[in-house]
Amino acid sequence: MTKVKKTEFKTNLPQEGGACYVPASAPATEVQPDNRKPILLPAPPDELPGQGYRKRQLADWLYKQGAREFGEMTNLPRSWRESLAAEWRVSEFAQVQAFPSVDGSVKYLFTLHDGSRTEAVYLPYADRKTVCISSQVGCPAGCVFCATGRMGFGRNLTGPEIIDQILAVARHQNLGPREIRNVVLMGMGEPLLNYENVAWAVRRMLDENALAMSPRRVTLSTVGIPRGIRRMAADDLGVKLALSLHAPDDATRRRIIPTAHSYSVAEILEAVRAYFGRTKRRVTIEYTMLRGINDSEEQAGELARILKGLVAHVNLIPFNPWEGAPVEGSGRKKIQRFAETLEKAGLPVTVRWSRGVDVGAACGQLALKEG
Repeated sequence: MTKVKKTEFKTNLPQEGGACYVPASAPATEVQPDNRKPILLPAPPDELPGQGYRKRQLADWLYKQGAREFGEMTNLPRSWRESLAAEWRVSEFAQVQAFPSVDGSVKYLFTLHDGSRTEAVYLPYADRKTVCISSQVGCPAGCVFCATGRMGFGRNLTGPEIIDQILAVARHQNLGPREIRNVVLMGMGEPLLNYENVAWAVRRMLDENALAMSPRRVTLSTVGIPRGIRRMAADDLGVKLALSLHAPDDATRRRIIPTAHSYSVAEILEAVRAYFGRTKRRVTIEYTMLRGINDSEEQAGELARILKGLVAHVNLIPFNPWEGAPVEGSGRKKIQRFAETLEKAGLPVTVRWSRGVDVGAACGQLALKEG
């Protein structure tokens, strides 16, 4: 009998006092080869190994029970479990490390079987359990306020590597995978530059025989790739769209997002309006508040002007500091005045305070640091 390599879990408590997060790219971790047995997750539930109801049993163990090794699948015949273990693997991760925050959120650092690493964040609320997941190792966008952008781009994550973040977090939290009802693709990476794999993962989240999530509870965040936004609408993925805009004009946006020269604000908003025209789904506009860069009342007025007529909700995001960051966050009063200007113009606004700052799990802090 060939044993499936068991995922290793480690929990790390944050140290008290001071910032414990350094936004430096962690080196690839050496892992033992797993002989690259294929993973079961790519197969649609109705195409898993087995005949008849055995397929449904296997899908239930993966997506309802969250089994991480075949030995746990106790209602399957022993001989079949041994055969499955000899031919397949269940997890994409060689190691999963957890870094709990004092506010109840948990940052997860995943080591993949090729030694690459990526991250997710578990965010429990009174009425829901949310996981923020990654679509790439690192990120090519290079936003100046984001520690992930400082790392640069590693590689795209596969569909199973994306979906397995949800399964691994659920297992570590002693939850069934279907108890995770909210997912945001706001971790590492630009999802629309990894469209095929992200779309595959989203469809598996929504599949009634897999995670059976509501499309209204899955949000994809993009820095603004017009062709990807249009394709997302044409393919009718069904999930919500969040646009990381961060500035109302091209000059300011290029200062914040060095790669933004590829597309103008007007081009991006044209694609977003086309998305809304086709889907009728409200769009979220994300705007990180940076002192002296994008936080003036005049800029708030310009933002209101360019969003006029678009059914959108604006999330103002206070900057979450990290060591070596070249920018500073706006003060509370400045953020409040900015919000008031938008509200007077008729735009719904929320100031989104982040969680997990103490363990580097907050928005803009993910950078493969252990705690």
